[in-house]
Amino acid sequence: MAGSSRSRALGDQLERLKLASGRSYENIGRKIHLSKSAVHRYCTGASVPREFAVVERIASACGASRDDMVLLHHLWLRATESANESADEEAPAEAGRSPEPPNPPTPMGPRPGRRARARRLTVLAVVKAVLAVILVSSTTGTHLVTTAPDRSTDQWLTGPAWALPPAPVPSALFGVTINSATGAMPAFRVGAVRFWDGGTRWSEIQRHRGEFDWSVLDRLVSAAENAGVPPLFVFGGTPKWASPNGPAAPYPDATAAPPIDLADWDLFVRTLVDRYRGRIEAYELWVLANDRKFYAGSVETLVEMTRRAKDIIRSSDPDATVVCPGMGELWTSEGVAFLRRFAELGGYDHCDVAGIKLFKRQAADPPETMLNLAASIDRVMHRAGIHPRLWSTGTTYSIALQEPLDEFTARNHAVRFFLVGIYARKVNLERMYFYNWGGTKIPIVLQPVGGVPTSAALAVEQLQRWLHHAHSRACGHGAAANLPENVWQCEFTVAEPGQTYDATIRWTDAGTATLAAGARAQELRHLDGRIEKVRSGDTITVAEEPVLIAASPTPRR
Repeated sequence: MAGSSRSRALGDQLERLKLASGRSYENIGRKIHLSKSAVHRYCTGASVPREFAVVERIASACGASRDDMVLLHHLWLRATESANESADEEAPAEAGRSPEPPNPPTPMGPRPGRRARARRLTVLAVVKAVLAVILVSSTTGTHLVTTAPDRSTDQWLTGPAWALPPAPVPSALFGVTINSATGAMPAFRVGAVRFWDGGTRWSEIQRHRGEFDWSVLDRLVSAAENAGVPPLFVFGGTPKWASPNGPAAPYPDATAAPPIDLADWDLFVRTLVDRYRGRIEAYELWVLANDRKFYAGSVETLVEMTRRAKDIIRSSDPDATVVCPGMGELWTSEGVAFLRRFAELGGYDHCDVAGIKLFKRQAADPPETMLNLAASIDRVMHRAGIHPRLWSTGTTYSIALQEPLDEFTARNHAVRFFLVGIYARKVNLERMYFYNWGGTKIPIVLQPVGGVPTSAALAVEQLQRWLHHAHSRACGHGAAANLPENVWQCEFTVAEPGQTYDATIRWTDAGTATLAAGARAQELRHLDGRIEKVRSGDTITVAEEPVLIAASPTPRR
């Protein structure tokens, strides 16, 4: 195993523990007195700590078990010995002779042998260097004071998490998944809709080979057209007749297996796209593809299904957007491994957009924890040499089992869900589809079918009003952005008819913070519609409910 792959193996294991804990790099760093960038380097395999104690502290902060520690110790030994063994590693093995097996993991004690000798040689080298300095000093009569450079801390970088040329905040960022077959649409502003869990599964449309029932999808597509919002169709739920012996899916009429004959898949895709040519904006080529409850086939088969569907959609409706199969379960190493394999096999070569699922581990977690997933996905894509556009198209199957949030938290988390989407612009995220609209067995309800919008839905609508003419230009949080550690912000330029002004949306992930309103501040806007007058130099209190700070406008010519 090459040195880089050994350090990556150690980093991958630390990253798995970090994701399982729900902690951020910054939170772990504060807990164990390391910088955020140092924790990030170790968890990505960019570097390896010189002492195992550092690995142990990171793992302990993430709740690692004894077995986890034993595995980490083994991986750390392998990673740290690679520097001393690099010459041996690069030499080809003798013909007919297998390399020696790695030493088995041991308890936390030191490892004797070459590593111990290397440490002794290092100490001797340092002693020789010090003696040389003393010798030069004594012979020249010069009194030298030598100070070794401090390599224990990382570079301190200040500034936002990102600053990019201003780009419009797309209305389609504010999407919802329609969880209803009635044809009803949201009674508050949304920018895009996605069809799933509302009577549009493959197994519901084609209950028997050669027979199609388009009644529900016709109703939904027409309703989306009347509402002026682009629809996203989601493939999933193989009919049992197409794979009779496949494992059961969460739906009684479907299996989680791919069809035995991919010609059945081709026919369904072609028939659907021909029927809705120019009316359905985009197609997501499978739902929760890396969750075996929804897809139990091989990655290779999924890549082939994706390639075939892309060719059919391109030939029938070239303007439609092809969204690669949605990847969820990304808090788990298995889910990430599936995503990585799909990328390695070239699956994303066949799509315009990658479908991912940004969601919180627990409903009560701050929405900002989803940025950990965004960063993890970005690393996988980067290693595969690709940087696709991203749409977050849903959540996890367990969402319905989580407890509902109180009204205050639900409202704030719904708004911050979409702010996280803006914050993740740096990793090419373009859309967020909230799950769901119409249902009530979820932690945050926007509007039940036949009911009125909740305060969470109205707050999301207010956020869209704030950003209707906005261009995002930067986001950041904490001390690096000269803010209190619990404060997040995104900055915009708003170009309304007749005037332009700068705007900053600020919020906390927990608690409150007091800080200056900012230069040229003029208004403090709240999600309930209240507006307070402020001036430069005034202090404001920021809390978990986002507020917008508007600067004084300048006339537009």
